[in-house]
Amino acid sequence: MIRKIIKIDEEKCNGCGACAAACHEGAIEMINGKAKLTREDYCDGLGDCLPACPVDAISFEEREAPAYNEAAVLAAKQSKTLPCGCPGTQSRTIKREEDFCPTSRVNSMLSQWPVQIKLVPVNAPYFDGANLLVAADCTAYAYGNFHNEFIRKHVTIIGCPKLDEGDYTEKLTAIIANNNIKSVTVVRMQVPCCGGIENAVKSALQASGKFIPWRVVTISTDGRIVD
Repeated sequence: MIRKIIKIDEEKCNGCGACAAACHEGAIEMINGKAKLTREDYCDGLGDCLPACPVDAISFEEREAPAYNEAAVLAAKQSKTLPCGCPGTQSRTIKREEDFCPTSRVNSMLSQWPVQIKLVPVNAPYFDGANLLVAADCTAYAYGNFHNEFIRKHVTIIGCPKLDEGDYTEKLTAIIANNNIKSVTVVRMQVPCCGGIENAVKSALQASGKFIPWRVVTISTDGRIVD
């Protein structure tokens, strides 16, 4: 049958895996570092994966393809086993383990994907009116209540100024200048190298020409907020 289905441009694909995570049907898999539509009959043609892709590697096309097989999708979900040992779910509306698994302790407040500064698009709908959290990636491991205190009700982007190549200033400037950002929170570790992420945000705010409320929170290596 001729129907609408997704098309993945492997040349553009950067292998981030965001589309595979966004596909609730399990139609996309990561193979050799690239996203592949492995089950055409699992693709419902709704395109949840499109806005998740940071490099616009996914589009729609109309072509000959097997009909969407909802029964097979539900059966595949039912057969999956979670890390805790609980069975999978048939519900397409359930997206997190804690919604149906009594032993799970997942309490993610993350509202968007991807989160790496180098992978996020400069323009995305979730930036409109956002409270932006720019965090050094170690902070979420050091501070136990990070999701509730910082990620909740924020759009989160992370990076490591010591390990990542280049400077974040240009990318952050573009994000702030081209979107309606309401506030910026910087969370960094109490180590000298983390000053890079704070300085990048400060420079980006100045370069954007906007006056946006911002603050810096510093986490100690033993997991305390120090200022």
